[in-house]
Amino acid sequence: MVLRFMDNNKDDKYYAKKAIENIAAIEKYISTISYDQFVLDDELIDAVMFRFIQLVENIKNISTEFKEQNNGIPWGDIIGFRNGIVHDYGHTDYKIVYETAVNDLKDLRIAFENYYNLC
Repeated sequence: MVLRFMDNNKDDKYYAKKAIENIAAIEKYISTISYDQFVLDDELIDAVMFRFIQLVENIKNISTEFKEQNNGIPWGDIIGFRNGIVHDYGHTDYKIVYETAVNDLKDLRIAFENYYNLC
């Protein structure tokens, strides 16, 4: 058996790429879905919330320098959003999850894409 180890070179570019991938997945999942459809699909809810959790786990590892250069992004609110999903699962307000997915990811995606494309 051959063991393969993950590349441990995880810098802002790595985390930006992962963030872009998670945002793209969320946007794809809900691009044609209304809120009423969203709340009736447990698998879709799980997929979106999993991607949000993964997104924020990567954001938590972004350097302070990157965050300071993109200080228009509410980093603390983003981490708080993740904490609400993880620690209050079962009581999560799906309207907030859906509206965040629909309305609040574009600027974040653009910030990460701009950074990633400059590297």
